[in-house]
Amino acid sequence: MAVTLKASKKLSGEDLVLKGIITREQLWEALRLQSRTGEFLGSILIKLGMVSEETMDEILGVQQNRLDNIEPVLLKAIPEQLVRRHKVIPLKNEGNCLTVAMVDPMDVLAIDDLRLLTGCEIEPVQVDEKDILAVIQKHFGILEVDRIFEEYELLTGQQETEAEPLEEEVIDEAPIVRLVNSIFLQAIEQNASDIHIEPQRHQVRVRYRIDGMLREMMLLPKKICSAVISRVKIISNMDISVKRIPQDGRFQLKFGTREIDLRVSTLPTVYGEKVVTRLLDRSMKSCKIEQIGFGTLNLRRFTSALKSSHGMLLITGPTGSGKTTTLYAALNEINTVEKNIITVEDPVEYILEGINQTQVNIKAGMTFAASLRAILRQDPDIIMVGEIRDSETAEIAVKAATTGHLVLSTLHTNAAAGAITRLVDMGIEPFLVASSVLAAVAQRLVRLICPECRQAYMLAPDAPERTFIGFGPEKPVTLYKGTGCDNCGNIGYRGRMAIHEVLPMTASLRPLIIRNAPTDEIKQKALAEGMISLKMDGIHKALAGLTTIDEVMRVAYTDEI
Repeated sequence: MAVTLKASKKLSGEDLVLKGIITREQLWEALRLQSRTGEFLGSILIKLGMVSEETMDEILGVQQNRLDNIEPVLLKAIPEQLVRRHKVIPLKNEGNCLTVAMVDPMDVLAIDDLRLLTGCEIEPVQVDEKDILAVIQKHFGILEVDRIFEEYELLTGQQETEAEPLEEEVIDEAPIVRLVNSIFLQAIEQNASDIHIEPQRHQVRVRYRIDGMLREMMLLPKKICSAVISRVKIISNMDISVKRIPQDGRFQLKFGTREIDLRVSTLPTVYGEKVVTRLLDRSMKSCKIEQIGFGTLNLRRFTSALKSSHGMLLITGPTGSGKTTTLYAALNEINTVEKNIITVEDPVEYILEGINQTQVNIKAGMTFAASLRAILRQDPDIIMVGEIRDSETAEIAVKAATTGHLVLSTLHTNAAAGAITRLVDMGIEPFLVASSVLAAVAQRLVRLICPECRQAYMLAPDAPERTFIGFGPEKPVTLYKGTGCDNCGNIGYRGRMAIHEVLPMTASLRPLIIRNAPTDEIKQKALAEGMISLKMDGIHKALAGLTTIDEVMRVAYTDEI
């Protein structure tokens, strides 16, 4: 049974003392801690062991899992601004009593505001903050979205039908323009890398990829699907009359001082055209090598390869693993006025001061191979090739590396040793690979634990993670996780870092490569010589509290020995 907190009868620390639940000395100690941390008094009392969770739940009338079926009409009973400010969700309205979910049922100011606004007595129910924020995000993901829908209905005369309007008449009107702008601007604010607009049977799902993971941000009515997608196609310079074949487009947005390049792709599906937009912040400064996430040994081996005057340094990994970012960081490290650095990319993602950057243009015949040939006539010292995709590009890159140039490039392989054998598979002679490659680096991205809500915990003796880590049940293991907070959107993660596997070319590896040894044999030899595998680098960072074992298992789970 929830407890109604009226203005004349507030539950506070003093009430707990009067009820004999805590002593006055305990209250003072908790209040001193609260003045430093800003946490809720109840949370501090539980943390200090002064009050059990069960007792506090009984006092506050905690009721969990009350947010599953929120009535849309009730959500409109409280303005969105107030919902966001006080983190409250209306649950039930009976007579003159409004039951609301709150993070802190002792927040008298919030209760008074709600009472004045609604004219009802307020019955607060404590609910976890992450649950309330999830409801706010789901129902109020875009500010004023309800008003946009209302304007759209007035404009088109559509109410509860899913029939598509004549989008040519409405896609340039204010409601749709504002809605599409809001989708893009919110994605930029949340540092999303991709936006997915996906028509479903009865609705349109909008998802953002944040820190490498897709999150559902909002559900839009199916009736506006055609107009929204047509608006995106118009600003991306696509043909809105073409709906049965994929299209590509791009446009730019200015967000404050930031310049965002948006690359748009459409794909016909059974429920309509799906639109995916990649966001590239051209004004963002590239990282330094120290910020990428290299461990001490890996950083030393990587920078050692960068100091070479000639040879090839390869970065490997799947799409979206941060390979280009690592290459940019490497270029910034070695960029001096004495060196002529030229890149060929597809596309140029970030502008680097003092570096000559070119972009692939397949239609004009400007392929990676053609660009490389031209670059070799430009007196380069250092060449960066965005990706080695074919044997022709590989042959020219290896030739450049063996004739006095430092070449940096990427390959799509799972492990560092796989980059060596991939070049051989592309037709490069094994002895040329052995003499040209300086080092190969495999890379993955893992999400960082949010520093604001990170908590340590002891791994249970029978936990399955022990098999992955390689620790027996008798060894105490402390790991970390994020509980979810405002700073991370209640996910528990914020930001990403890389884990690495750096394979330097050594005298003992060259004979293996020359006799065309398989990838596993090269990898085992490198591990025997001290190479840190992706898995072990991830485990080290999880034990240090930077990421979680779950993240490492997600991106680096292998059958390696």
